[in-house]
Amino acid sequence: MMAKTQDLVRRLAERAEAVCRHYLSAGRRQGRYWQVGDISNTPGRSMFVRLQDSPNGPAGKWTDAATGEHGDLLDVIREALGLADFADVIKEARRFLSLPQPEFEERQACQRRASVPSGSPEAARRLIAISQPIADTLVETYLRGRGVTALLGTANLRFHPRCYYRPDHHDSTETWPAMVAAVTDLSGRITGAHRTWLAPDGSGKAPVDVQRKAMGNLLGHAVRFGYAREVLAAGEGIESVLSVRELMPGMAACAALSAAHLAAILFPDTLRRLYIVRDNDPAGDGARDTLIERANTAGIETMALSPMLGDFNEDLRTLGRDAVRMQIRRHLAPEDVARFMLG
Repeated sequence: MMAKTQDLVRRLAERAEAVCRHYLSAGRRQGRYWQVGDISNTPGRSMFVRLQDSPNGPAGKWTDAATGEHGDLLDVIREALGLADFADVIKEARRFLSLPQPEFEERQACQRRASVPSGSPEAARRLIAISQPIADTLVETYLRGRGVTALLGTANLRFHPRCYYRPDHHDSTETWPAMVAAVTDLSGRITGAHRTWLAPDGSGKAPVDVQRKAMGNLLGHAVRFGYAREVLAAGEGIESVLSVRELMPGMAACAALSAAHLAAILFPDTLRRLYIVRDNDPAGDGARDTLIERANTAGIETMALSPMLGDFNEDLRTLGRDAVRMQIRRHLAPEDVARFMLG
């Protein structure tokens, strides 16, 4: 099976430019490379696909200079068509090359090779890989409907148009559009994913019993917005943390996804001041108290940012930007007001 896959990779590499023109149509040839924004076919110049063998490597290999990701043309086909099943990637590659389709047994072997435990970090990484950037998608519509417009630095948020949803205690599955968030460790490695299922028009969450679910390894990790150095804002929910960043888009922030996980987040070695974006409930009180104790032990200054209502997104939507700005400003260190706060 491995030999046959390698043969497909070799055949695709022999037609690397044709593959790129078909699956990465937003890019263009630049000398011996095909240049495009990323593997999701976004216009730009960050990703390079080698079109010819060279001393630096074989044809068909690609690298995204912005993210450090790399791979081969099977990865390009998988991402272009949003294929989660490796057998479907093989089938599409053979179709493109006008090769006979594999027999049933070979297809089953492909499926076994591609299978990973449900809910595992690897399953989370695959979900992130087949999702797309949020620009001009229902995720952007959903967030703007919740008052969140400062979306710079939100690359860890992705959109999946047909994300599987299985109701509790049911064998059947449904598909809904979803905001998919990458949970990462301090080095940026994806350890998990968080899904928020959305209404078909992005006007709110989907009408399902459990609108949010996480998968993978979450403890100590978070959904990160910006790169944390000496100052970080950490909270529970994605929308609440983004509501604070609405007034401080330059401050690095992270969403731990629950009070228990917020209390357990890992601190960057460079961190000197931590703003705790707490929810206004007993669980939020507990997370705040635990974080203060842990941070003080590590020599990190802490300041709690407390909402006037349930959380900062409720404040933003109900009370407005000016009220949220005033509430946050009174709890910031003076140097952080000048450095991070808008207006």
